[in-house]
Amino acid sequence: MKHLLVAPSLLACDLSRVAEEVADAVAGGADRLHFDVMDGVFVPNLTFGPALCAAVRRHTSVPLDAHLMVADPDPLVAPFAAAGTNLLSVHVETVRHLHRTLTAIREAGMRPGVALNPATSLATLEEVWTWCDFILLMTVNPGFGGQSFIPDCYDKLRRLRALADQKGWPGEIAVDGGVDAGNASRLKDLGADVLVAGTAVFGQGDRRRAIAALRGDV
Repeated sequence: MKHLLVAPSLLACDLSRVAEEVADAVAGGADRLHFDVMDGVFVPNLTFGPALCAAVRRHTSVPLDAHLMVADPDPLVAPFAAAGTNLLSVHVETVRHLHRTLTAIREAGMRPGVALNPATSLATLEEVWTWCDFILLMTVNPGFGGQSFIPDCYDKLRRLRALADQKGWPGEIAVDGGVDAGNASRLKDLGADVLVAGTAVFGQGDRRRAIAALRGDV
């Protein structure tokens, strides 16, 4: 049975205590830490940038995963690499030259990923498979934490898994948005390799139990 990876999103943590929050999540079994980077243009919210990744990197060795929900991600590739980021995803909806951007991410020493909004067709991945290491399937409209999972995305995940397997693609499928202990098992069964969860981890008092619940271990 595959090990389901859990990536707590720092968007839901107490940023005034970020070092403690990171330590608690890592001690609780987090496989990586997820950064929701928003620019107030591509999405209606403004969050944080490479400086937070650099600060968190000083407190942990677990992989850092930055999701760029920004209108122009290319200028941010080098700063996030310098900050110690390990995985960097960009939205197919925003990138003009996707091959160039994904190549730049890999050349900067990070694993490149492609993010898809709920209404974006899987057909946009047709020429992307060999260039990326993971697909980030958005199951809410990006921009805010704490949203409810969009039910139609279950079928989209099933179809994405089938496409990936048909092509023999070795990368990971990550699911982000409305993930909680109530739907985690179904998401795993449908083919998710990584679950990004914000309030389902940082909104809980016992982070170890919260992460175990996402994996179905309790």
